[in-house]
Amino acid sequence: MIGEVPGVEVGQEFRTRREAHEAGVHRPPQAGICGTKRDGAESIVVSGGYKDDQDHGDVIVYTGHGGQDGAKNQISDQSLDDPGNAALVTSYLEGQLVRVIRGAHRNSQYAPRSGYRYDGLYRVTSYGSTVGADGHRIWQFRLEADQRGDIPEHSAQEAQLPLQGLLVEAPIGVASPARVRREIQRTVRNSRVIRQVKSWHGGVCQLCGLAVVLPGGVYSEGAHIQALGDPYNGPDTTDNVLCLCPTCHVMFDGGAIVLTDELDIVRHGAKVGTLRTHPQHVIDLARVRSHRERWRG
Repeated sequence: MIGEVPGVEVGQEFRTRREAHEAGVHRPPQAGICGTKRDGAESIVVSGGYKDDQDHGDVIVYTGHGGQDGAKNQISDQSLDDPGNAALVTSYLEGQLVRVIRGAHRNSQYAPRSGYRYDGLYRVTSYGSTVGADGHRIWQFRLEADQRGDIPEHSAQEAQLPLQGLLVEAPIGVASPARVRREIQRTVRNSRVIRQVKSWHGGVCQLCGLAVVLPGGVYSEGAHIQALGDPYNGPDTTDNVLCLCPTCHVMFDGGAIVLTDELDIVRHGAKVGTLRTHPQHVIDLARVRSHRERWRG
């Protein structure tokens, strides 16, 4: 299950991994990453198992799986082919949220004093490889709290996350972090709808034909033709979603690109091509007209 587990609250504690397993918050009895390349990562356990991990509260630099011996020394390089690492890459590519469970250990002020604690949903915002403390290549994933709830802010001495330029500086906070609770009202998108559209097109942009190929997979974005939420209130259905590259997504959302009823692509007033289609992906022309009307000059 991706996302929240019904009946499990942020901050809920578990005496053992077995209890976390029985609650459904982290199913594997031993592995630190739960998930597959196909479906993405459901959850991770942050418990100091890798010496290159960094825990900054609402930002975690999480070392991928693999290459350790029984004494937890890194003795070989890690690979994105490892199912757990591949799952985290999919979570990044699909923008899926990952449950974070912290386990007791002495290397993080954010870890529980004993047992395990569910600390909410985090988003994988970047990933990359580096040479770890033991001299072998590792894969690291930056996760950021989605809705921080009661996770402490950064402290001043934790301002920088060194990951060879891949990860930006963490925000500088105060020496005594305050706990904040945030209430956010937003339109919830159905990730299955977007993933289905991406699957039909293999991650190839329907406007420009570009596939953004990254280590571990293809990155693409789901763009709603008629925007969700007020004042447009478009539906979250496959006939209202396009598979786009990031550049075309920005141009489409900003009105630089519109579609005709014949699904011709019009950029800055000039026809530049025709929308790539798929037999199973029907486009609702009412949504196309709504988008075009929104940007009519």
